[in-house]
Amino acid sequence: MKTLKKITAIIAIAFITFSFTTIESITKEVNTKTSTVTWKGYKVTGSHTGEITIKSGNLVFDNEVLTGGNFVIDMTTINVTDLEGDYKNKLEGHLKSDDFFGVSNFPEATLVFTKVKPTGKNSYKITGDIEIKGKTEPINFDLSVYGNKSTASLKIDRTKFDIKYGSTSFFDGLKDKAIYDEFDLVVDLEF
Repeated sequence: MKTLKKITAIIAIAFITFSFTTIESITKEVNTKTSTVTWKGYKVTGSHTGEITIKSGNLVFDNEVLTGGNFVIDMTTINVTDLEGDYKNKLEGHLKSDDFFGVSNFPEATLVFTKVKPTGKNSYKITGDIEIKGKTEPINFDLSVYGNKSTASLKIDRTKFDIKYGSTSFFDGLKDKAIYDEFDLVVDLEF
């Protein structure tokens, strides 16, 4: 009988303790110096690659489970890495112009996680809102977290953000001057 009372008391104490214990959210700031965002854009005759800088960002965890995130990208840092000299400067200038990202009017792009669904150990399906050039669109992508690092690959349709230059979705007869609507981002985060 005493044993039953002890077990009941232990269960009651455990229940009360866990009922009033709150899960602590931990926000981990992204290290903007060591994190990278690499982009790749495609055209009929090939592709171009480059980098862009994360201005700020964080990932939110509850008991080591990812629950949120928020990022700001500095669009003025668009850098072409597959060209040199005048060709590099010309393409960077064109990407920063109103034909593409209009960075003088829209110097930042943002990504806010709206839903995070665990899909396995260290892996998540992210739903978020991405804002580019003043327009916000939903986006879905997979993200992996290992220790203090995280990786993700995103495919973005530029035409959803009113970036139509060279798009066969809007212009006929472009032939080998056509630029594909989607571009890729590969994100490697450290926090």
